Amino acid sequence: MKTIKYSFWVVALFLTFQSNGQYFSNPILSGFYPDPSICKGEGNNYYMTVSTFAYFPGLPIFHSTDLVNWKQIGSALNRPEQLNLDGQGVSRGLFAPAITYHNGTYYIICTNIDKGGNFIVTAKDPAGPWSNPVWVPEIRGIDPSIFFDNDDEAYIVYNSDPPDNKSMYSGHRTIRINKLDPKTLKVIGDNRIIVNGGTDFSKKPVWIEAPHLLKKDGRYYLYCAEGGTGYNHSEVVFRARTLDDLFIPYENNPILTQRHLDRNRPHPITTTGHADLVEDEVGNWWGVFLGCRPYKGNHFNTGRETFMAPVVWKDGWPVFDLGGDVVKYQYPIKGSYQQGIERFSGNYTFSDEFNNSTLNDRYMMLRTPRSTWHSLQSGKLILDVRPETFSGKENPSFIAFRQAHLKGQANTSLIFKANDGHEKAGLAIFQSERFYYFLSISAENGKPVVQLWKSPGRNREKTSDSLMASAPLSVKSGKPVHLKIEANGDTYAFYYATQPNEWKLMIDKVDATFLSTETAGGFVGCMYAMYATSNGQASSNKAAFDRFESVNKDDVYLQE
Repeated sequence: MKTIKYSFWVVALFLTFQSNGQYFSNPILSGFYPDPSICKGEGNNYYMTVSTFAYFPGLPIFHSTDLVNWKQIGSALNRPEQLNLDGQGVSRGLFAPAITYHNGTYYIICTNIDKGGNFIVTAKDPAGPWSNPVWVPEIRGIDPSIFFDNDDEAYIVYNSDPPDNKSMYSGHRTIRINKLDPKTLKVIGDNRIIVNGGTDFSKKPVWIEAPHLLKKDGRYYLYCAEGGTGYNHSEVVFRARTLDDLFIPYENNPILTQRHLDRNRPHPITTTGHADLVEDEVGNWWGVFLGCRPYKGNHFNTGRETFMAPVVWKDGWPVFDLGGDVVKYQYPIKGSYQQGIERFSGNYTFSDEFNNSTLNDRYMMLRTPRSTWHSLQSGKLILDVRPETFSGKENPSFIAFRQAHLKGQANTSLIFKANDGHEKAGLAIFQSERFYYFLSISAENGKPVVQLWKSPGRNREKTSDSLMASAPLSVKSGKPVHLKIEANGDTYAFYYATQPNEWKLMIDKVDATFLSTETAGGFVGCMYAMYATSNGQASSNKAAFDRFESVNKDDVYLQE
């Protein structure tokens, strides 16, 4: 009877808040924003960061005063001397940052997986500037986070190797703890294993990772991801009386998962885990976590995204309060969306006329830029046409914006005249070095054309892209060509126009599963990218983009 009353109260409260506009929409960060970490600063200021892998700048910083309206205020690693991504694959680079606040200083600890390992950066203002990295080579593993105890002592917990580096089964990992000097950022003493394998060693639990510590009511709580980042992903919790004690798992673990649900349910949210918890100003608890929105089977192109849900304390344990088994697309909260700010959730439109002196923080480059190859001039984004390509592991002329929803579109206007067939500029939908579609302006037999290219995919014997479609262009010198990519779940459509909004369909029903994580692999999501290349040849040409727009229109958000 209590369960029935409680469920009714949750539904009634949800409807009340929804009718008053007091709710938030999931994902709170739509598109490729994985591995969220959150902290509370002074007052009611909350900050988040996420993994960025081989994209630059690294580790975006988001700020909110109500956990509803989020604004990107910069990136922690926005200077080339802070971040070496040279030669790293798209899904390498920066793994799983954790942000912490203590006594006026913000700390981020993270892993650059192929270039130095674990490091810490600090800032007095989370908007920056952040320090150069301080490396902590003693932390041999991934997913580290920093915990400050009541006595100002600091600790790092992290995923690491099995005892004596001897795996008892595939996926056998440990959680270890090391003391940290918060002033010098140097590790003190040896590490100690606090979890071996996971919640129940007899069941051979896999990939215990993403650990965070918190202290409440005199107890220490360690919460971690378990099960791998695929469909079996989950969040589990342990607790101990002291940091020297054995951490005991919660008997009702996991505290968050969707792996037991019908895969054919409508609008599924899957692979939930890798969570971080925060307490708000009035004592309510919330958890941010990653999840995915597949459109067919286990295919998804938006990557792993950031979701949020309420957390309650039950019998001394933190438990996600989903209002049932299913992660909801909306939850009640005291707050509502503000008008006139950039949205990261729900159905939103992002539009850029390039009238500012610097690029919008939401744009990303591939790997660390070692030269200046873009500029903003008179309402145009100018890209140098350079030999580097996005099929290699260099830093190409590439400015990208995340595909935020299963349905939507991106369009751009481009002024460009190719000198030969090597030179191409246009709009791509990009997942990784061998998985992309590229809608480009180029030249054939000295005449301008629009072309659609497809990458080789997993066919290692194939080294060049395939031409899917080509059409002649008739456009006056100095006038823009308009390009559009439309996402519709499991397909893309590609358009071009020589007059605004007079779209010509180039090709429809192009396979979107080709760019899904299920097909392409990796840890990233798809990006709409303004891109220019001369494909290995020398060039002095330039491409001028005078507009970019991303429109998101998923059916699940039409109630907004």
